[in-house]
Amino acid sequence: MTAADYRPPRWLRNPHLQSVLGSSLIRRRRGVHALQRVGATNAEVIVDGGDGVRLQGFHSQVPGRAPRALAVLLHGWEGSADSSYMRMTAAELLLRGFDVFRLNFRDHGDTHHLNEELFHSNRIDEVVHAVGDVAARFPARPMVLAGYSLGGNFALRVALRAQQAGLPLRRVAAVCPLLDPHRTMDYIENGLQIYDWYFRRKWRSSLLRKRQLFPERHAYDDAVLAQDMRGLMRWVAERHTGFGTLEAYFDGYSIAGERLAGLQVPSDILMAQDDPVIPFEDFEHWHLPATAHLEIAPWGGHCGFIENAACDGFAERWVADRLEAALADA
Repeated sequence: MTAADYRPPRWLRNPHLQSVLGSSLIRRRRGVHALQRVGATNAEVIVDGGDGVRLQGFHSQVPGRAPRALAVLLHGWEGSADSSYMRMTAAELLLRGFDVFRLNFRDHGDTHHLNEELFHSNRIDEVVHAVGDVAARFPARPMVLAGYSLGGNFALRVALRAQQAGLPLRRVAAVCPLLDPHRTMDYIENGLQIYDWYFRRKWRSSLLRKRQLFPERHAYDDAVLAQDMRGLMRWVAERHTGFGTLEAYFDGYSIAGERLAGLQVPSDILMAQDDPVIPFEDFEHWHLPATAHLEIAPWGGHCGFIENAACDGFAERWVADRLEAALADA
C-alpha cells in the first residue's frame, strides 16, 4: 500500500473537511471501540525522561500472546496518547501482532502534574530517554516508532539520535511531520483561522492547568495568555526554553533542509499535498538521505486521510504497513 492507493471520494477531497474529521467525535469513539475489540490490556506506565523528568505512557498487549515487536507511538501538539489516530493506529498494530506503547509528551493528556517546567518542542532529550526506558522495560523484541504531526517531527529526531543513544530502533514512520516551524507559523497565521483558534484554545487551556498546579513557578497573568499565537510562542521561547529568541527556538526543532542528513534508521514519511497546516513546498525542498522515503498523496489534509463516511483512516493502515516491513526485513 502506497500514497497512490489513497483515493477518497470526491466529497472527501477538501483538506479542511479532512483535517476536521480527523479529530471528530466519531473518530474518537471509533478509536475507543477499536482498542476494545482487539481485546488488549492497557496499562499506565510512568517512564523515566532523565534528570527527574517523568512521562506517562500506556502499554497495550493482547494477553497470552508473544508479540512480534513493540511499536512506540507519538502524538501531535496538544494531542495525547488517547487521540483517535493514536488509538486507531494502536488497534491496527495490535491486530498485526505488535505490542504498542503510546507515549504522552510532557503536559499532554492528564500529565501536567508530573513535571514542574513547561513543555516545549525542543525537549527532545527527554523523549529519547523515555524511548530508551521503554526499550529497557520491554526488551528482547524489535522496536519501531511512529508519530503524527509534531509527533512525526519528534519521531524523526529520535531516529536521528538513535545510534548514539543506543536505541534498538528498526524503523520509523511519520505522518505529516512538522518540518520548518517558521513556515508553519506563517501558514497558520495566514490560513483558515480555525487552525489558529484550535491550537490557541488547547494551548491556553494547558497553560492555565499548569498555572493552577504550580502557581509559584508559573505566575503569568491572563494578559500573557491573551496574546496571539506568535506572541505566546515568543514568550515561551524567551522565558522557558533557554534559546533566547523565537527564531533560535524554531531552528532548534526544525528538520527542514539537510538536517536529517545523518539519519540511519530506515524511515517512511507520508504527506498530503493539500495539508493546510504544514506547507507542501517545504517537502519539495527537503533533502533526505537514502534511508528515508517520502510518499505524497494529493489529498488528506493535516493528518486526516479519511477514506469514507465511517471515518476509516488510510494513515493508520499505512503506518502499520511501514512498521511491519521492519519485521520482514529482519
